[in-house]
Amino acid sequence: MLELVVLEEWARLAVRWLHVTTAIAWIGSSFYFIALDLGLRRDRALASGADGEEWQVHGGGFYHIQKYLVAPASLPEHLTWFKWESYATWLSGFAMLVLVYYLGADLYLVDPSVLDLPIWAAILISLGSLSIGWLIYDALCKSPLGNNNTRLMVLLYIVLVAMAWGYTQVFSGRAALLHLGAFTATIMSANVFLIIIPNQKVVVADLRAGRSPDPKYGKIAKQRSTHNNYLTLPVLFLMLSNHYPLAFASDYNWLIASLVFLMGVTIRHYFNTHHARKGNPRWTWAATAAIFAVIVVLSLLPLYSDDDYAEEAALSGAAQKFAASEHFEDVYYIVAGRCSMCHGQYPGWDGIVTAPRGVLLETEADIARHARQIFLQAGATHAMPPANVSYMEQAERDLIVAWYKDGLTR
Repeated sequence: MLELVVLEEWARLAVRWLHVTTAIAWIGSSFYFIALDLGLRRDRALASGADGEEWQVHGGGFYHIQKYLVAPASLPEHLTWFKWESYATWLSGFAMLVLVYYLGADLYLVDPSVLDLPIWAAILISLGSLSIGWLIYDALCKSPLGNNNTRLMVLLYIVLVAMAWGYTQVFSGRAALLHLGAFTATIMSANVFLIIIPNQKVVVADLRAGRSPDPKYGKIAKQRSTHNNYLTLPVLFLMLSNHYPLAFASDYNWLIASLVFLMGVTIRHYFNTHHARKGNPRWTWAATAAIFAVIVVLSLLPLYSDDDYAEEAALSGAAQKFAASEHFEDVYYIVAGRCSMCHGQYPGWDGIVTAPRGVLLETEADIARHARQIFLQAGATHAMPPANVSYMEQAERDLIVAWYKDGLTR
């Protein structure tokens, strides 16, 4: 049993590594091509008939790049398609969703103090929400509203704010922000899979058949690619947010997530304007800093509230097994003594304002619910306490391992 836990943890690491790697590849190519397109020089007619050109230097070599507004007169034999980066990022991200939030739903996905859902229902809601996001967005793009790009982005923002609030009414704070990121990333990847690449294939097929391609396909693909460009940075923030409880565990987490999308717009507006040689709108950095300051304030507000914390949620079946172990009382005192100074409602360690990753280890229920994490962080490894600042002894770590083994066999 312990071997399976360790293998699952390594699977999570491997998939996470894959996800980060493919995301870097996708985001890198996306940012590059948006900057390239905006920076093309169109100040003279080109003999090739291209819409614009750019000379670039990198890695000791010079590159001469030309872009055709619709397509060149004749198609070369070889074309490089930029699509697998997007597909692999989404697939690896969904695999992470399954490994962490579906297989660990009782700890990470469902929070009975938010909504007491059976695990199967929470997973179905998760899957359904990812699908409906794309359907709503695609319908807006294809409607008459999609003819105005600014209006379309405002409508999309309203949808994202509504989803941010909705997710926090259903899932745990950690899962809510993660799902908002997955919701947005699904729209982005579906743009590539269902619109951008198919449209490009239509153009290629027309050229190879000797037909003149319809420029509308390129226009539509460009619109979706621009949307992806503005959504990228907020998705990165939301995917990283599960490491920072000040973002996901705040009473205002949905509002924080909504403001993050505005920061994504201000940051990308600066770079897109700069790359298009239309100036350097430095006001965007002031706006970004102001929005971030509001986010920080929102995260601090609950610390000054006199409201009582919600009552403890009932333990899941798995947690009950660990609470029933003969070693549980000893482990409770070990964790309470070695870990709760940081992992508490009001941390006593200088410099720590909220419990790291939102993990509370004060009550018996807290410790039973986080049995797996305690085992992995303080039993199977010496990751916690950091630098062993609370002097956890090896005998105590061995007892944590014995406790976890006992809970698995019950």
